[in-house]
Amino acid sequence: MKKIGKQTFSIKDNVFIRDTYTIVGKKEGQGPLGNKFHMVVEDDLWGEDSWEKSELKFQKTAVEKLMEANQLKKNQIDLMISGDLLNQITSSSFAARAIQLPYIGVYGACSTMALTMGLGSLLIDGGFAENIICVTSSHFCSAERQYRLPLEMGGQRHMSAQWTVTGSAAVWLSKNGSGGPRIKNVTFGKITDLGVKDANNMGAAMAPAAYDTLSQHIKDTGINYDLIVTGDLGTVGKGIVNKMFNEDNNSIENKYDDCGTIIFDIEKQDVHSGGSGCGCSATVFGAFLYRKLLDGDIKKLLFTSTGALHSPTATLQGESIPGIAHSVGIEI
Repeated sequence: MKKIGKQTFSIKDNVFIRDTYTIVGKKEGQGPLGNKFHMVVEDDLWGEDSWEKSELKFQKTAVEKLMEANQLKKNQIDLMISGDLLNQITSSSFAARAIQLPYIGVYGACSTMALTMGLGSLLIDGGFAENIICVTSSHFCSAERQYRLPLEMGGQRHMSAQWTVTGSAAVWLSKNGSGGPRIKNVTFGKITDLGVKDANNMGAAMAPAAYDTLSQHIKDTGINYDLIVTGDLGTVGKGIVNKMFNEDNNSIENKYDDCGTIIFDIEKQDVHSGGSGCGCSATVFGAFLYRKLLDGDIKKLLFTSTGALHSPTATLQGESIPGIAHSVGIEI
């Protein structure tokens, strides 16, 4: 069995993270990681006539640039696994239509980056593929239109609200490599719902799921990670996760951070609680965390993307917000 503990899968063969490519919008480019992204697009519409078409272009371009940079041909890629926030994961499906790679579309909300990487590593370890591209995207304007209020209304945002990252990242997984970061363990989370109903407080809704998955992964593997990073909990959710671990007498504060607080300057950029969206953990990993592994700044990374699995319909009907988190253990 390659399963260890209750929810974790051990990758027996090498699954290398060979390369990444990241594209972000203007606001993200003005943040602390601005010079680390591969491409910064100054116009969020990027020459398109809708936010949704722009997001599709972000995802399509990230895959194409990744393949171009590594001289990868389509016949060398066994599978593209992707997802996004929009209804029927349209950005991913339409990008896959244009790229014409074998395609699996998944929905994990903001947990999609770790979800696709986890699924991809299992497929490669199982001998079903040699090269897989994992990709996801989000766009501030398309997400606001779907989940909250159209931007034209000028509604005031809650202080607990987060800023959906405009960006996309593509990650190349391969069974072939000569060193470099490798995925060693994957923990798929359970739905955790403690009754939060406020769609403007995603951090509080997702934090219990992050705590549950992180705790299970650490228990199952027993690995002492150099750095633990969650997806997009922002300042509110990050504080809750720290509190839950402290109450469990198992503090991780000295080696824990969150992509939602890394990608923006919370004090200067008026993003309230921080960043969110599928593109948040994806671009932070592709541009920043992956580089820390390559440079040897860290040897063991626990990368955990978090997602709020709600919908506008469910929210209007008074439903609470289910949370999910998936963890990928990466070692150099």
